[in-house]
This record gives sequence, structure tokens and C-alpha cells, in this order.
Amino acid sequence: MSFFRRDRRVPGRVTAQEAAARTGQGKAAEGGADAVLLDVREPHEWQAGHAPRAVHLPLSALAAGAGLPAGAQAGPIVVICRSGNRSRRAADLLAARGTEAVDVIGGMRDWAAAGLPVVDSRGGNGTVA
Repeated sequence: MSFFRRDRRVPGRVTAQEAAARTGQGKAAEGGADAVLLDVREPHEWQAGHAPRAVHLPLSALAAGAGLPAGAQAGPIVVICRSGNRSRRAADLLAARGTEAVDVIGGMRDWAAAGLPVVDSRGGNGTVA
């Protein structure tokens, strides 16, 4: 059962645990990934800490019309930011382009609080900035 809505123009919302399960991250992964985790935070936030298999595209670039990174072009998108505000805007932008997307309630803050993996740009333990 998919947590994505049938109407792609109206993005849904998921918890950090649901996002982890659908993107194949950490203990919450169930049966592999069927979605891509897209982190829309600014570069300094990404470098401090992000989900291990996430792809990065700042909201500012997405809003300026940038296309999705190669790793995010196949399949549904789960969008994450620090707290859930930017990811909501990004999911709306993606839905307007016809891309199936949901955003993560509570963002990376809830992700880290749930004990899900966070790595820095060097692959070490990351923090949510």
C-alpha cells in the first residue's frame, strides 16, 4: 500500500519512520526502497548531516527551476529539510511539475530524534544543523 496520494498535485505528508522505510534507510527499511529521499536544505546543513542515501538539491535551486538530480529521477520522491517547512514547499513545487512527492513531518530533526542514521559530508557521524 502506497502512502503517496493518487492526485499528484496534492502532496501527502509522512513521518520520519515512514520516510525511512520507503527510502531503505536504517532499521526502518522494509523490503527495500521504492522512493528516493531528496534533501532540500542549504549546502552547509547538508554537509553537517544528512541521511546516508539521500540526494541533495536546495529548495532555492528547485524553486529557480533546476531539474532533479540523476538519483532522484526514477520513482516517487520523499522530500526532507530541517523541520518540515521547506520540504512542504518543495513537495508542492514537485507536485505542480507532475512528480509524485511527499514531505517529511518534522524533517531531519524528527529523523535524528527517531534514531535514524545521520552522516556528515565525509561519511562520519553527522548532526542536524
